[in-house]
Amino acid sequence: MTSSPIPPPRRRRRSVRRRGRSVRRHLVLAAVVAATLSTGAPGATAAQRHDDRIRLQRDADVFTALGVTGVQARLVTADGRNLTATSGVADLTARQPVSPDGYFRTASVTKAFVATVILQLTGDGRLSLDDPVERWLPGVVSGNGNDGRAITVRHLLQHTGGLHDDYPDYTSAEDFERHRYDAHPPEQTVARAMLHHPDFRPGRHWGYSNTGYVLLGMIIERVTGHPWHQEVRDRIVRPLGLDHTFRPGASPTLPQPHARTYQRFEAGGPPVDVTEQVGPGTNGEAGLVSTTADLDRFFRALLGGRLLAPAQLRQLTRSVPVGKEFEQLMPGARDGLGVFSRPLSCGGVYWGHEGGDAGWITATGVTADGRRSVTLSLSGVLAGSTDEVLRVVRAESRLVDDALCGSSDTDRH
Repeated sequence: MTSSPIPPPRRRRRSVRRRGRSVRRHLVLAAVVAATLSTGAPGATAAQRHDDRIRLQRDADVFTALGVTGVQARLVTADGRNLTATSGVADLTARQPVSPDGYFRTASVTKAFVATVILQLTGDGRLSLDDPVERWLPGVVSGNGNDGRAITVRHLLQHTGGLHDDYPDYTSAEDFERHRYDAHPPEQTVARAMLHHPDFRPGRHWGYSNTGYVLLGMIIERVTGHPWHQEVRDRIVRPLGLDHTFRPGASPTLPQPHARTYQRFEAGGPPVDVTEQVGPGTNGEAGLVSTTADLDRFFRALLGGRLLAPAQLRQLTRSVPVGKEFEQLMPGARDGLGVFSRPLSCGGVYWGHEGGDAGWITATGVTADGRRSVTLSLSGVLAGSTDEVLRVVRAESRLVDDALCGSSDTDRH
């Protein structure tokens, strides 16, 4: 793609990758805990505000005990209050506190933005969810049993296309240093996938596929004449005033403030600072950089009906069961189009997406009516075993559930 990237906000630059690989291998025990809380609009009682604050901070502090170096979380309540909690440190050297407004790579959360653009284009009548990939990308999905005539846009959005992922990954600290600045054009990513047989026939099963979203980015460009990130900027970022959300392009750095992130490449090995890199990202090139405030605003607008017409919003939330691997990590999850639903302990479900990128994990959640939302960003997640991974994931789920169920019946959806 040749168009210019989404410009970063003034005095910054940026970078991102996928949830099921390096996400599950990261980070050290943090010793210092720093917490920051802030509230916005009035409306709740003092007791409710206190309960929400205490609960959010308590749940954030759990992660540092699990070996996560930095944590920031933001809850926006139904009456518009903003509550933030931080824990741990922004870096292991200076040990400065984590900023509640820090930038981070959103990784696969970018998929929700891409899916929103696709659904907007269907609402405009410019493509259909039932269009085969072959219609828009002739000859691209072919070979070794891969058939773009049998895979639809909906299959790609919902991870039911069966395409095999073959994403580059770092195997050691030396490999990271050697390849951290490598670019991965989307065409190259798809070509790698085409060297493999499909994992299953389209529509028969569910299997998380980054390659599918690489293809969706290519389809957006074919339909509109613009790269996916330009359409995201023009259709979502600018209208919602997401002033701290942008595509970093080929730059490996992040704007300030941001926490540094780390990865342990072998059991017992030292944590390696992997903050600066250019990964393949959600769309075969670097995905979005954002903040907790911007992601909360995006998901509230999305589920609140401000980005999609009712017909497209119904398509977004028309879900299917996830595969066994994801069910273990996300009990009760179902996959819509670019968003997942999870059950709430207080009743109903919430919607959101998660992402992981070389030490970062992002988790988002918004109630079905778009009124209450939470975003969690973890930096430096070191998990050396399946049990350690599951402890982090369960802590994620608890924080989101506690935040969305809230301290009062009026906030529960």
